[in-house]
Amino acid sequence: MPTILHIDTATEQAGVCISRDQTVLHLLESPDQKNHAAFVQPAIQQLLQETGIALSGIDAVAVVAGPGSYTGLRVGLASAKGICYALQKPLILLNTLKVMAQALIGNSSTTQDPVVGNDLVCPLIDARRMEVFTAVYDTSLRETWPPQALILEPGSFSSLLDKGRVHFCGSGLQKLEGLIHHAHAVFHHSGHSVRDMITLAEEAFEAQSFADLAYSEPLYVKEFFDSSKAVR
Repeated sequence: MPTILHIDTATEQAGVCISRDQTVLHLLESPDQKNHAAFVQPAIQQLLQETGIALSGIDAVAVVAGPGSYTGLRVGLASAKGICYALQKPLILLNTLKVMAQALIGNSSTTQDPVVGNDLVCPLIDARRMEVFTAVYDTSLRETWPPQALILEPGSFSSLLDKGRVHFCGSGLQKLEGLIHHAHAVFHHSGHSVRDMITLAEEAFEAQSFADLAYSEPLYVKEFFDSSKAVR
């Protein structure tokens, strides 16, 4: 099985880990979103020291490519691409929302309201004001709604909730809880970790689903605004 370096700087908590055969060999995380850039490279070096694995011994690099924090996405992808370019290793891009959904489904058996049957999973990433980045998945992680930017309103998910249970999670949850009081809405306050990348990354590796190093970019969902280029 492949040895994969995983990098996640898309949301509030940054993380890096090395896995082999679905097993975490070592993991480091940082809750300080403002210091993701300072965290990543030293953390990778510490991972290598702790595991005794040379960077050249990695089979692939997986990175959470968005949606999420614009700065965080660029930090993570730049680090991943740099390693892949230097060592000629394949690059795996993962969707943040799908990783969050994987985390909820994979860990839900230990919760009071597990994800089962025809339930749907809806991760939410907090954006500005009442906006979130979101998508909806079934229990097999097939998209019901594609990743999108959405302004939350009381009826935002009514068409889905009227048909069955929808499990909501993520940093945008607090915005939604004040708007929706549907019997089929299930709210989970658990978060995701860099370890939740492993299953998806190994599936992509086995399928040889690799990104083009020259053209891969973060998945912003909505257009990135660079204030340095604004008309003054």
